[in-house]
Amino acid sequence: MVYSVSDLRLPCSPSVYSFNQSSFNASRRSSSFSLLLKKDLFSRKIFVKKSSYDSDSSPLTVASKKVLVPDDQGEGASSLTDELESPSTISDDPQVIHDVESEEMEDDTKIEIEEQESIPKELSTPLNRKISTEKSEAKPRTVPPPGIGQKIYEIDPSLLGFRQHLDYRYAQYKRMREEIDRYEGGLEVFSRGYEKLGFVRSEMGITYREWAPGAKSAALIGDFNNWNPNADIMNRNEFGVWEIFLPNNADGSPAIPHGSRVKIRMETPSGIKDSIPAWIKFSVQAPGEIPYNGIYYDPPEEEKYVFKHPQPKRPKSLRIYESHVGMSSPEPMINTYANFRDDVLPRIKRLGYNAVQIMAIQEHSYYASFGYHVTNFFAPSSRFGTPDDLKSLIDKAHELGILVLMDIVHSHASNNVLDGLNMFDGTDGHYFHTGSRGHHSVWDSRLFNYGSWEVLRYLLSNARWWLEEYKFDGYRFDGVTSMMYIHHGLQVGFTGNYNEYFGYATDVDAVVYLMLVNDMIHGLYPEAVTIGEDVSGMPTFCIPVQDGGVGFDYRLHMAIADKWIEILKKRDEDWKMGEIVHTLTNRRWMEKCVAYAESHDQALVGDKTIAFWLMDKDMYEFMALDRPSTALIDRGIALHKMIRLVTMGIGGEGYLNFMGNEFGHPEWIDFPRGDQRLPNGVVIPGNSYSYDKCRRRFDLGDADYLRYRGMQEFDQAMQHVEEKYGFMTSEHTYISRKDEKDRVIVFERGNLVFVFNFHWNNSYFDYRVGCAKPGKYKIVLDSDDPLLGGFGRLDHNAEYFSFEGWYDDRPRSFMVYAPNRTAVVYALVEDEPKAVNNLELVEIPETVKPAAAEPVKDSEPDEESEPLDS
Repeated sequence: MVYSVSDLRLPCSPSVYSFNQSSFNASRRSSSFSLLLKKDLFSRKIFVKKSSYDSDSSPLTVASKKVLVPDDQGEGASSLTDELESPSTISDDPQVIHDVESEEMEDDTKIEIEEQESIPKELSTPLNRKISTEKSEAKPRTVPPPGIGQKIYEIDPSLLGFRQHLDYRYAQYKRMREEIDRYEGGLEVFSRGYEKLGFVRSEMGITYREWAPGAKSAALIGDFNNWNPNADIMNRNEFGVWEIFLPNNADGSPAIPHGSRVKIRMETPSGIKDSIPAWIKFSVQAPGEIPYNGIYYDPPEEEKYVFKHPQPKRPKSLRIYESHVGMSSPEPMINTYANFRDDVLPRIKRLGYNAVQIMAIQEHSYYASFGYHVTNFFAPSSRFGTPDDLKSLIDKAHELGILVLMDIVHSHASNNVLDGLNMFDGTDGHYFHTGSRGHHSVWDSRLFNYGSWEVLRYLLSNARWWLEEYKFDGYRFDGVTSMMYIHHGLQVGFTGNYNEYFGYATDVDAVVYLMLVNDMIHGLYPEAVTIGEDVSGMPTFCIPVQDGGVGFDYRLHMAIADKWIEILKKRDEDWKMGEIVHTLTNRRWMEKCVAYAESHDQALVGDKTIAFWLMDKDMYEFMALDRPSTALIDRGIALHKMIRLVTMGIGGEGYLNFMGNEFGHPEWIDFPRGDQRLPNGVVIPGNSYSYDKCRRRFDLGDADYLRYRGMQEFDQAMQHVEEKYGFMTSEHTYISRKDEKDRVIVFERGNLVFVFNFHWNNSYFDYRVGCAKPGKYKIVLDSDDPLLGGFGRLDHNAEYFSFEGWYDDRPRSFMVYAPNRTAVVYALVEDEPKAVNNLELVEIPETVKPAAAEPVKDSEPDEESEPLDS
């Protein structure tokens, strides 16, 4: 299969995990293989805005400072080492890069370097550059100073028993903030590392800097210099930063043309190595080649995408459509950013979701990794198009009022030596922990050293880059549980005991990084959303950093999907209403969750989607409306809708759905792959690199002659009811019934009353349900609606009037018909008269005896009612 980037069709093949030096042949200063080059590129004039770190000269000046040195055990910065400016001093440890601001600053802002009295101040030479304050004047941004971090004990007094650990954690966070303020000018400056490292364009030329302390020599090579390792030798400073300045050509054009390939060649302890620059903004796999190549991406001003639409405000209720651009086509192919923009975004809008979460954005050489083995952290995946194509997609989403969240991976990195960060400078401990602590045994990937100063710069800058350059509206942070614990959550069953969260198993450096990145994001981008994928239930996870928390807006409620799979393996008779309710409501007070019945995880090969668990192979033969259904299909469609609604109803303050699951996608996900031979000789068969299972059959959900259509229409109705009533974020939630004999769950959320009858056979007439507010209720969502794939057993014109009297611990109640395997939502009609006339309307007819106001049942609910807002 091939994919297209700027009129070039490039093959998509998995990369390799070993180094293989390549030879190249091209012309100096002009490229015979310029992937994105326009015909008139050499004659154009360049107009660029200079950043506050642009330099007209190549030398990088560092000042006398204290620097953090990770200890040998990788536990973080254990000591402070004094480093003075000295050209002859070479350090193998990661050090602080610090630019002293020039006296030419237009905004008169200077960074003062504070030193302890025992350390003499050294003079340093300022970088010779001009400073543009256009960006800072347009968007003055600051990160508020740390708070006192004590509110967590008011929110959860149980934390007082672990105060020593939590106060230490917060002290480490404050210390890092202070160090960043002292040596980097603050978190706002520190998080703009992409303005000083990597390729930085100025009016005079291009400066390239790379932190590679393990390298013995370095040279910039590429199409622009005929891949000559002797043409552009880089210089190293005492902190392991290599640098070269390439002045513009005589005609004013840049020394490196836009779209040409670049790499850094280093002599390392592991031998000669060509690496893609760590801060590269684009990388591409060329035809007939296995390794990727870094691409110098700097299109002319007239070709750069200009955002036209403002970013939407953060919605109160977050309804997320999880998606993957490459597999978003109904056809067996790798889809593009442009196609996703034109075909999928309007679908997301029509369905009623207000946010799209896009996976696999960061470049990953192995497609089947689902984007989780990142090789190039600052580069959008070239499989789907160019960086400007991605910007166009995001801008279109904003036009539609849809937030765009990125599935960002900072929990680990690909172990690919050729294309990624692994062994970048020939050493095992460059960006990662050394030894076994630097390797994830299950994911087969590398683990970052969050106690390293330069790793913090890299990851914080990466988190800012996507928000700043591409206008993403926030993140879903992947694998946070793995980050927060040295055991990575492997073979650990979290029971909720606080000793599991606050002890020697906790990676405090990683937690502090998460506090810093949330602090930076929410300080500089107040409307941005952060969601953490944590299965452990770490307390304080979604409490603001200034209050002592980790700072996420939402936790991904991962236990719900696992519970549904567990339940679906049982007979209907063994489903427990109390167990369902407990799983959905088991979350921490004042910490918001995003609930989901199934995400991409449940759709992967080796697992089964909810639809497939329910209907299995019958989905292939009995989903056509012109053919008789089966009991399995009727059951599956009914329960699929109920599972989604009850999850959205009480599972959290946000909701997520993986694309295609809204209509019960019949197929799993299987990325194209070949046979894999394990070290023990066992061969895992591939699928002959087939894309048949790596797509989404949206045509099934749209077909009015298939039963998938009703399931999709129900999902749309569900989203629009939430949009109208905002029940997910209502302060009022009360579960009044979870009846194990009737198989009925009843709860209130806001002014809505939800009634679920999970019984496989029994329908209940005149079923009494409790409510809080008096008045008239009407049906606003009915899973049994024929338009939504049901049997039409309810009259939507019927009105339901409350009457006084305690029932299920509620002050009022009303009577409903609850057919088997249905979910019905009743809304209070607030604009109707609520005076004495209402009492007359609900007068019970003589034919109905008081004892018969309740359906005939074997027994009362066997569990107590459960308030959530107490």
